[in-house]
Amino acid sequence: MDHEHCHSLLNSLSDYVEGDLSEELCAEIERHLQSCENCRVVIDTLRKTVYLYHATAADPPVMPQDVKERLYTRLDLNEFLNPSP
Repeated sequence: MDHEHCHSLLNSLSDYVEGDLSEELCAEIERHLQSCENCRVVIDTLRKTVYLYHATAADPPVMPQDVKERLYTRLDLNEFLNPSP
């Protein structure tokens, strides 16, 4: 298997998964995926990662107040802890 072609397609994989590529480039990637197990695994993993991100993005994590205070203090951003109205 010629992995040079794999490397050239890696730059386009995110756009492929998101559906942002031309039909021509999508067709080229799909032809490659038919014969390349490694790239199929990469695409599958990327799709699952994007899915999990979107599934959990609706409930963004909340930083505990004490952690936020320590972080802002350490970064010298105290003015942003309690912004004036």
